[in-house]
Amino acid sequence: MTPKDMLLCAGFSLALPIGQTLFKFAAVNNAQLTGPLIVRLATNAPLIGAFAWYGLTALFWFYILTRVPLSLAYAFSIVGSGLVPLVAWLVFKEPLDWRFALGYLLMLTGFAVIMQGQRG
Repeated sequence: MTPKDMLLCAGFSLALPIGQTLFKFAAVNNAQLTGPLIVRLATNAPLIGAFAWYGLTALFWFYILTRVPLSLAYAFSIVGSGLVPLVAWLVFKEPLDWRFALGYLLMLTGFAVIMQGQRG
């Protein structure tokens, strides 16, 4: 895996929590909207943004997979998935406890094992 490939995968792993954050903003916004469901969906700007973000990240993911084996590229999603609860805590004040830190440490250990020997 080249340094460029690692940067691309790292960028994708950061795109994941951004998308999840947009969906959470959309859910919060939905509670403030009134009217039929279809109207709420069509007028929920964060939801539209979340769908657009996921469309762009899907294209980004496709590009990554033209360069990197799926088994290696997907390992980076571990990092992104682990960031989602941290963002939820920071942005939405959702509760976290020591189990999150322990679980994320285990996830990062697994990521390190997978990436061992994959540089350059």
